[in-house]
Amino acid sequence: MPFEIVRNDITKMKVDAIVNAANRSLLGGGGVDGAIHRAAGPELLAECRALGGCDTGDARITGAGRLPCRYVIHTVGPVWRGGASGEPAALASCYRTSLRLAAEHRCESVAFPLISAGAYGYPRDQALQVAVDTIRAFLQEQELTVYLVIFDRDSFQLGSALYRDIAAFIDDAYAQAHSDSSAEQRRRQLSESAWQRAPLAAPRPAAMPAPQPFSDRSLLDAIGQIDESFSQMLLRKIDELGMTDAACYKRANISRKLFSKIRSDVHYKPSKPTVLAFAIALRLPLPETRDMLQKAGFALSRSNKFDIIVEYFIAHGRYDIFEINEALFAFDQPLLGG
Repeated sequence: MPFEIVRNDITKMKVDAIVNAANRSLLGGGGVDGAIHRAAGPELLAECRALGGCDTGDARITGAGRLPCRYVIHTVGPVWRGGASGEPAALASCYRTSLRLAAEHRCESVAFPLISAGAYGYPRDQALQVAVDTIRAFLQEQELTVYLVIFDRDSFQLGSALYRDIAAFIDDAYAQAHSDSSAEQRRRQLSESAWQRAPLAAPRPAAMPAPQPFSDRSLLDAIGQIDESFSQMLLRKIDELGMTDAACYKRANISRKLFSKIRSDVHYKPSKPTVLAFAIALRLPLPETRDMLQKAGFALSRSNKFDIIVEYFIAHGRYDIFEINEALFAFDQPLLGG
């Protein structure tokens, strides 16, 4: 998918370029900066010495030494001083300038750490929002795969109010699913008791009627009346909404290559995250989302945390796929997209 949050060690990412949260000297330091220099070896430090430093919000590019990527892009994030000293603009410039360098060097994939959220003290939830907003804006104009690499779960913070709301929604959904299951069990128990008290002469019906065999003719008729496929529904909805293909697959966090496969194959079998990504891109209400899922052979379940989180956002009319993926990541669920 074009943008993905992953839990990994950035020095092990097999991408075209990784981004280093460097200091102004570019000569190495602690945290991510130190880890990248240690993994890359002395070749990286020698290249950085020749650059003569870097200003806050700007970026420089070097080779990658012993790292598995081709390039290291060094950017200097702002130190947090309360937010009124231009920190958001400087942080956005770090991401934007780094992405431009990656594009200029024909990179197809780039991995970022959460810049300034460590020793520089930038609040993590705000740093995340700047990162997502800036990357999203860039990907509207460029075809590039971008990873935001989180080393550990403690480094990632969803807004506390949203986290609490989703957690409560999940708890309510689980409670409802359990209640529905219990009610069904009670109905079955009552039914069993009624039949046990019935006169012996009363025949007990079969639990399920015997299936009626199809004739060859009726089976062919049934196949001939098959409903529209997932691909057909997707393309129909795009046309009905007057969207362009590019607008749709970008809003769905889907690559152009995957969208081309779907468009060219009427019987394409997507994954569930792909179906839901397109439902989000098309801003489908829950009934139409369920319909699209059904056409691909899936359903929403109140016993599945992934499904419940996606349902929460649709039910609240929040169709920002990046926000949804942040929540899915926070709850350790798969992300939406291709």
